[in-house]
Amino acid sequence: MNPPANDPPAADPPATDPPATGAPATGAPVAVSLLALPESTPAALYGLLEVFAAVGVAWHQLTGEAAPVRRMDARIVARTAEPFASALGPPIAPSGALPDGRSDVVLVTDLAVPLDAAPHERWPIETAWVREQYRRGATVCSVCTGSLFLAEAGLLDGREATTHWSAAGVFQRYYPAVRLRPERILCDGDAAGRLLTGGGAAAWEDMALLLIARFCGEAEAVRIAKVFLLGDRSDGQLPFAGPERARPHEDAVVAACQAWIAEHYAGPNPVARMVRQSGLAERTFKRRFKAATGHAPVDYVQALRVEEAKQMLETTGEPTDSVAAAVGYEDPAFFRRLFRRRTGMTPARYRQRFRPIARHRS
Repeated sequence: MNPPANDPPAADPPATDPPATGAPATGAPVAVSLLALPESTPAALYGLLEVFAAVGVAWHQLTGEAAPVRRMDARIVARTAEPFASALGPPIAPSGALPDGRSDVVLVTDLAVPLDAAPHERWPIETAWVREQYRRGATVCSVCTGSLFLAEAGLLDGREATTHWSAAGVFQRYYPAVRLRPERILCDGDAAGRLLTGGGAAAWEDMALLLIARFCGEAEAVRIAKVFLLGDRSDGQLPFAGPERARPHEDAVVAACQAWIAEHYAGPNPVARMVRQSGLAERTFKRRFKAATGHAPVDYVQALRVEEAKQMLETTGEPTDSVAAAVGYEDPAFFRRLFRRRTGMTPARYRQRFRPIARHRS
């Protein structure tokens, strides 16, 4: 269905690019409006709300590592601010009514709509609002059958889109102008990447990571995937594990050695060099180091090296042997064995699993 004639054309939005994925912006949080409709189901709405709220927060809480990351301010919005029963029964409580200002992201989740009837004229107020948000530069997204809402708003005419496989017939009957690609999990609908559709209710996880990567950086998308174990879990939980949060202690000598090794972990004989830095006898140093940190010095160094290797595998195309050398291992075979023992997978498998995360590939 095309928008009414007095609405601005959906194909002529201002070109506003999201931040580059390699250099996440800081400053004002990303304003995300999760649009709740009478037919909305609660799982994806509240899942997205929790995941977006964790951006820039959860990784630091779990590991102690901090990074400057743009936050996300996600809110459930609806025609009115009154709570209502969802299509499945559990209530949905909007944070407020449709905002007057521009959202950076508008997202419609799965809808429990009949697949044997036209959705025409179900949401006149909401579709007009979303068209205006898109015209003003917002990135507009849908998950699962939420794409029917975008089709009803006229935003998908002449564009590629995906949806839940069960809704393909509805598109064929009522929205033939949409270039439907039901085989895809994620689909870009315009050249600027501001019209995104996802297929299947669980595609909200993929959509969340994609949006985090675009607006807050790919590194944060990887961290969030690890926090919530989003994506392929066939190799178990170990590949998602981040660095252990540092144990607080009052041993100043050990603390100084920890600070030193954080900058020199890739050098030769790191434990012997820490012993020299400490000025202690070797046995005394090892005893005090384990008492303070909970780890033997060699295990501590290995953990630092493997974490740095994981970062390189996630963000670069360097060969595995080069990664091994960069973190201090001259024997690539030993590095591969160590990496597999600590992460549950080979370096190549780890790169395949995490490097492309949240990148949209048509």
